[in-house]
Amino acid sequence: MLRIAIAGATGRMGKTLIDTATSQTQAMLTVATVRPNHPALGQDIGPVCGLPPTGVKAVADLAAVTDSFDVLIDFTSPAVTLKHLELCAATGKALVIGTTGFSADEKQLIAAAAEKTAIVFAPNMSVSVNLCFKLLELAARVIGEESDIEIIEAHHRHKKDAPSGTALRMGEVVAKQLGRDLKDCAVYGREGQTGERDRKTIGFATIRAGEIVGDHTVMFATAGERVEITHKSSSRQPYAIGALRAALWLQGKNKGLYSMMDVLGL
Repeated sequence: MLRIAIAGATGRMGKTLIDTATSQTQAMLTVATVRPNHPALGQDIGPVCGLPPTGVKAVADLAAVTDSFDVLIDFTSPAVTLKHLELCAATGKALVIGTTGFSADEKQLIAAAAEKTAIVFAPNMSVSVNLCFKLLELAARVIGEESDIEIIEAHHRHKKDAPSGTALRMGEVVAKQLGRDLKDCAVYGREGQTGERDRKTIGFATIRAGEIVGDHTVMFATAGERVEITHKSSSRQPYAIGALRAALWLQGKNKGLYSMMDVLGL
């Protein structure tokens, strides 16, 4: 049976991952990490996360338990994930990365590590969101050139990066379909006398408020009508379910960089 490690087990996403991993039968939770000096260190991670006992005690040093897991699921922060990336590449452990906010250079480090081990790296692990990526390709191909394209995203007040990784990926999908480079055509917010909108641009609007889990809308506005492709999350469970699906999919793969589109066969 596949043995799973979960990083950042006491975070908002970590708790959801622990709940999901311990409530299915295809894999087993064997490692859960927390920050050094965290009060949960050495305790059964189940009750710490408001769940029944799991028999898995929280650890801070992932390097000390590499013999205890086959794949790591990481939704922490770029700095922490990159440390785990180096460890997994050195030990041949598979890795599912749901962390967002990486720089271009950091993404190159992930690609380099994938030459040594198997990695699924995606800005969003939700199956439905990845279906939306496919729908965006179709919409961009059919009406993209005639549309003003705007991406609106909303998340909870604690989220540190903006726009979200999912919103940026949506922009990349649309831009690629239209033969554009998102770095050149993205507009991140507008203020003052901006002049008439350039149809070749892709606009982004970001909302941070309350406990919004994650809402994304891509608008294709043409003369007299508009098409909106929207995804709304009411909990973090879809991301955890997708991450676990990705972890199971990595079984038997020695190395390579994959996306959720690969996992889902899209």
